[in-house]
Amino acid sequence: MLDTPVRGAVPEQALQAIQRLIRDGGYQPGDVLPSQRDLAERLGVSRASLREALSSLSALGIVSVQPGKGVFVQALQAGNGAPAKEFSWPYAEQISAADTFQLRYVLEGFAAGQAANALTADAIDALAENVDAMRVELRAGNFDAAARLDFEFHRRILEASGNQAFLNIVTASEAIFLESQKLPFIRPERAMETWQEHRKILRCLSRHAADAARKAMQEHIRNAASRTGVVFSI
Repeated sequence: MLDTPVRGAVPEQALQAIQRLIRDGGYQPGDVLPSQRDLAERLGVSRASLREALSSLSALGIVSVQPGKGVFVQALQAGNGAPAKEFSWPYAEQISAADTFQLRYVLEGFAAGQAANALTADAIDALAENVDAMRVELRAGNFDAAARLDFEFHRRILEASGNQAFLNIVTASEAIFLESQKLPFIRPERAMETWQEHRKILRCLSRHAADAARKAMQEHIRNAASRTGVVFSI
């Protein structure tokens, strides 16, 4: 049903191709898509890239992946080809959402590792207060307030890293970074995942475990991107 296979084993390309397949193939909610093996071959992507794409589409409510049964369509796309719950990214003319998350993955992962060795007890206490406050706002459904706490959490870690260039990048583009922290909340039922991931990062920082903090931060940013339908390989 696709005119050409996807070029390059990139999850984001696979995600877009699956959306086209659903739209152009006449699939309805409840219909099962071809097997993952067949999908990977038809789209010209690796199985790993396909799994990432399906995970993101599942997070957006477009498909349901049922082990042993198959991949089922959950929601139809709008007439313009956009998925039913696609996010709106207001900075597309400056930088894509995917590029923003990739920048954060590299920059903030390194910063978390550096911060783990530099954070004082008072600074860790301030991060813990931030995490607690986010939990309160998320439970109340105050997602704008939660996103600002999210931004502050990440800014404090960047500041603690001691790299002024990192902090300047974030400060100069605060609106873009803040928007990327609002995006994961388009799925309110998964909003608490952000809080849980912050808790994990905080635990690593509290132990001054640099490598674990770096990995926890990178995992968090990839997960946050995935919750918005943005996928990328490293």
